[in-house]
Amino acid sequence: MSNANSNVVTMGASFQQADSFEPTPEILKAWTAVYKELRNEFGEAVYRSWLKPLSLQAYYHGTLEVSVPTRFMRDWIQSHYAARILEMSMEKNAEIKRLEIVVVQNSVPLDEEDEEILARPKANINELTADYDLSSPLDPRFTFDNFVVGKTNALAHAAARRVVECDKVPFNPLYIYGGVGIGKTHLMHAIAHQIRQQDPEKVVMYLSAEKFMYQFVRALRGQDTMKFKEIFRSVDVLMMDDIQFIAGKESTQEEFFHTFNALVDYNKQIIISADKAPSEMNGIDERLRSRLAWGLVADIQQSSYDLRLDILHSKRALLQADIPDSVLEFLALKVTSNIRELEGALNRIVAHADVSKNPVTLESTQDILQDMLRSHDRRITIDEIQRKVAEHYNIKLTDMHSSRRARSVARPRQIAMYLAKQLTARSLPEIGRKFGGRDHTTVMHAVRKIEELMDEDAGFAQDVEVVRRALTG
Repeated sequence: MSNANSNVVTMGASFQQADSFEPTPEILKAWTAVYKELRNEFGEAVYRSWLKPLSLQAYYHGTLEVSVPTRFMRDWIQSHYAARILEMSMEKNAEIKRLEIVVVQNSVPLDEEDEEILARPKANINELTADYDLSSPLDPRFTFDNFVVGKTNALAHAAARRVVECDKVPFNPLYIYGGVGIGKTHLMHAIAHQIRQQDPEKVVMYLSAEKFMYQFVRALRGQDTMKFKEIFRSVDVLMMDDIQFIAGKESTQEEFFHTFNALVDYNKQIIISADKAPSEMNGIDERLRSRLAWGLVADIQQSSYDLRLDILHSKRALLQADIPDSVLEFLALKVTSNIRELEGALNRIVAHADVSKNPVTLESTQDILQDMLRSHDRRITIDEIQRKVAEHYNIKLTDMHSSRRARSVARPRQIAMYLAKQLTARSLPEIGRKFGGRDHTTVMHAVRKIEELMDEDAGFAQDVEVVRRALTG
């Protein structure tokens, strides 16, 4: 494998004298045999997504030159499959020593209309979108200046900054994922604001995946897909929020797939947000999923106490509100679901104080937010339980889903199942699915086992109680 890797070469354009190096019948026979084996070697999904367009161009001095239609496809094959393809070729014909992958854009076009559209002078985006409600408005509050950075969002923030500060596209796409209300949309808006401020000539389109789907269906029904394609291929930066909404929508995914390829191949920046990592998304075609994971994937995790407190301090300064530190600390401790709900709680307290003309106190805060606090106490999640148990027993979070049976891993996993049964309203099958797809009988066994151990060992029971209290506050 190492010899194969060292021999693989990639170029940005086809060999200029390829016509003078026609493959011999023996080389042609070898490549034909290799090509026929690609599907079995790499699987149907990889073959259809990446390898089917491969085409033999030339052979010269031991070098087998094959082509693909885009730079994006060339780079992906080069990184993932080229070494093995070279090995297969060398097995068929010992004269072959190297594999060179070149781009021939008209060899097997992914979309026959894309090349024509992208070759035209850039159209006026306002004229193109006159009949379509596409780009969504940006919230003026969501800028980099008021985005509070902590350990849980540092990578996503740094990646977003890199996109706006680099003259060239640093990674494509930038894929930001995380739960609801933890800052994905804030970062997306901040990127768009900054790019537009730095270069007003750049066409930045920000929209939700749901709106993309709706307008694409509208274009299909109105037989106006050419105009729809031209709009999206006229942008410099495409930003799409909540990509998970196109899961299961085959025609929409197909159109986005071609849009994605065309923009990446012409060095246009793509930025995506979602609630899950590409590998965890169901209902997304494999070839699209692989493209989503091609650039930089950055997650925003659940906020820490310190980050929540920093956000509340920042928000208090912005509102110029007289709120005691003790109230902010109380909110940061109690409202842990997401940042959106945290800021909503603070706004509610400030509004109540403004109307009642009474000062904000810890007592008044507890009274005003009693419904929210009760609701939050009931909303402990299985993910949160798994994280807390993994931290307490110093194991990896992935061990909660793994098949490892060592007691040092299995016992904490059983404790997490027990707490999930005690602290959430999830059914046994639902709990089992959250622990690596286990059967409900496994969860029942875990619950009974932990109950027995707690009855027999007071120290063990106290340890479990420590974790439970950490979860319930």
